[in-house]
Amino acid sequence: MKKKAFITGITGFVGSHLAELLLKEGLEVYGLARWRSRTENIERIKSKIHLVEGDLLDLNSLQRAMMNVRPDYVFHLAAQSFVPASWTSPAVTFEINVVGSCNLFEAIRAAKLTPTIQIACSSEEYGLVKKNEVPIKEDNPLRPLSPYGVSKVALDYMGYQYHQSYGMKIVRTRAFNHTGPRRGDVFVCSAFAKQIAEIEAGLKKPILSVGNLKAIRDFTDVRDMVRAYWLAVLKGEPGDVYNIAQGQGVEIKKILELLLAMSHKKIIVRQDPARMRPSDVPILIGDSTKFRKQTGWKPQIKLQQTLADILSYWRDRIRIKGDKN
Repeated sequence: MKKKAFITGITGFVGSHLAELLLKEGLEVYGLARWRSRTENIERIKSKIHLVEGDLLDLNSLQRAMMNVRPDYVFHLAAQSFVPASWTSPAVTFEINVVGSCNLFEAIRAAKLTPTIQIACSSEEYGLVKKNEVPIKEDNPLRPLSPYGVSKVALDYMGYQYHQSYGMKIVRTRAFNHTGPRRGDVFVCSAFAKQIAEIEAGLKKPILSVGNLKAIRDFTDVRDMVRAYWLAVLKGEPGDVYNIAQGQGVEIKKILELLLAMSHKKIIVRQDPARMRPSDVPILIGDSTKFRKQTGWKPQIKLQQTLADILSYWRDRIRIKGDKN
C-alpha cells in the first residue's frame, strides 16, 4: 500500500514542486486547498493528486481532513510568506502562521495520528546577524527583524513544544532563500525576471524597478529544497531543527546582473522606494552541515541554471498571455 503524504500549501510555489517530487517517489499525495485557491501551479498534476478543501483557520475542516486522509507524512508549507506584506498586515501574518499552525497540530492530535511532520520555518528568524556569526548555525541567536520572522519563530518553538509535550514527530527546517520557476512575482528573482520578460515583449518600458540591491542572500533552487524536505521526514530527528542552505551568499545586485546578461535588451535599472522595507536583514548565509550529515543532502542545481529557468518561465507565461490577447 502506498504511503500517504499531506501537504498544506500544495497549490503554492514550493508545495507544487514538492507534490511533483512525492509523486515520483511513489507516494499518494493529498493537499489542503481553500475553495478560492488558484491552482495553475498544479495543473499538470491535478489529476494525480487529491485536493482536500479546508483552511488553516478552520479547525473543523482540518480535523475532517486528518480523519479522512490519515497521512503518514505531513508537510506544513502553508503560510503568509511574503515578508513586506507582514509589515502591512502583521495580525493576518500571525493568525495564519501561528494560529493556523496550532490548528493543524491540534487536528492531528484529535485524530490520534502519529505522522512524521515537517514544518517550514525560516532563515528570517535569525534576523539581525553579526558579521562574526556567518555562516549561521542552528544555535545562533534569533533576532527577527520583521513580523514574518517573529511569526516563524513562534511556529518553530511551537513545533518544539508539541514534540516535547505530546511526542509529536515534528522536524523543524529553517530554509534559507529558495527560488525557481513558479515563484511569485513579488519575490526578488521573479520580480526581476518578469520585468525583463515584459520589456522583451514590448509590454513595458525598458526600465526595471528594484529595491535594496545590497542585501546578501543564500539562494537554493526550489527543486533542491523540496528534496531536502523529503529527506527531513525520512532521516531527520523529530524535535530537532535543521538549516537548509546552499552555503554561499550572493548580493542581490549580482542576481540582477546575471539576469540582465541573459537578455538582449538594453535596460535601465531604477530604485523604487515602494520596494524598500522598514528594516532589512543585511546578510543571511546558512551553515547546513548538520542537515547534510544527518541526511546526505546536497544541492545539485547551480544558481545560473535556476535564474535561466525562472526567466524562461516568465517568458513563456508572458508569451501565452500575449497569444490569448
